[in-house]
Amino acid sequence: MPSRPRRQRLYWIIQGVGWPLYGATGLLLIASFAPKVTINGYILAIQAALAGVMLLTTHGLRAYWRWRGWWQRSAGGLLWRLLLSNAVAALASQLVLGCIIAFIIRPPASMGGLAGGGQFVGYVLQTYFALCLWAACYAGLHYLDRYQQAEVAKWQLQAAAREAEMRTLQAQLNPHFLFNGLNNIRALVMEDPARARHMMTHLAELLRYTMQRNGAEQVPLATELEIVENYLQLEAMQLEERLHYTLDVAPEALAVPIPPMTLQLLVENAIKHGLAPRPAGGRLSLAAHLNAAGTALHVAVRNTGTYQPRPNHPGVGVRNVQERLALLFGPTARLTVGPDPLLPDTVLAEISIPI
Repeated sequence: MPSRPRRQRLYWIIQGVGWPLYGATGLLLIASFAPKVTINGYILAIQAALAGVMLLTTHGLRAYWRWRGWWQRSAGGLLWRLLLSNAVAALASQLVLGCIIAFIIRPPASMGGLAGGGQFVGYVLQTYFALCLWAACYAGLHYLDRYQQAEVAKWQLQAAAREAEMRTLQAQLNPHFLFNGLNNIRALVMEDPARARHMMTHLAELLRYTMQRNGAEQVPLATELEIVENYLQLEAMQLEERLHYTLDVAPEALAVPIPPMTLQLLVENAIKHGLAPRPAGGRLSLAAHLNAAGTALHVAVRNTGTYQPRPNHPGVGVRNVQERLALLFGPTARLTVGPDPLLPDTVLAEISIPI
């Protein structure tokens, strides 16, 4: 897919070559079907003026269409607007061309003078047909370009999702994680068999979710919260009294779709970098709610700790989530991580997703 500067350059090449060829075609038609007409400097100047006027007219139409945002409309809403704007442009371009011929080129009366009413209407219709043909070609290329961009964005999103899931899977399946989890469960088998079974269920659900969600672009918030709770249960077994957590999620937010592994990654980072290194542990809270207008989902993950990013080395997981949010929801979605402005000794990770 051509880059934006390349597309602009290609557009001007086509414009700069196409409309002079259109004027040259007019000369060829005159020579073929009007042999009595002598091709002289006046006719050459008129055809050159025609090519220039058509180039400026089509470029003006393109700028107007983009300014009005017509390409975001449906096909039916776009079609009648294009037809109407082409009709106005065809009439205006012929009036401008007539003024150029009358006041600048000024051909002699022996060449027939300015076009009469019927002839002028014919020129307008001919120009209208040419503009419609140009608009059809431009619209086709525009939608082809948009389709290519959408396909590329889709591939990027799938690649980012798979990369995030593989990275999370590797983190969850690493020997240290499994060794600690299984060792703790084994220690519970004799002391508290019922809790051991629950912990084994949490571990199985965690691994199953990670594997089955491979390739999914979005999951309901409720589904993501299930994996977060499984993960927290396992970490609570390891950290014991060093981990205290709360989940505060509005019921109306549970159905909102989010990229899989998003909240789990933030919770994992909070424990790995914030709570686990502290001998006293700390608190972790996850809150999710809709904004007052119901148009966006806000999620906040807070943990005890100090925000200490590595200079020029943003976290791979956080960057991956930011890329996935941008690909799925555009610039209105965001993820920020930093010190909590309201609570001391607290790190805040916030996500905002449009609905």
